[in-house]
Amino acid sequence: MKENIHPKYEKTTITCACGAVYEVGSTKKNVKVEICAKCHPFYTGSQARIVDTAGRVERFKKKYGLK
Repeated sequence: MKENIHPKYEKTTITCACGAVYEVGSTKKNVKVEICAKCHPFYTGSQARIVDTAGRVERFKKKYGLK
């Protein structure tokens, strides 16, 4: 492997918009993200809230005779 061609891998902090801070290894310093495991709907359990403003689900069920 060639020397001095790879970026330096070091410990850095990842800061989420919700305020969570994680310390990980990365080639970038002080990464800021908008969503993380602490606030993502899949992990928080609020995934069940689906906004259906156009009534698409109801039209699909009516079209295919589903209950």
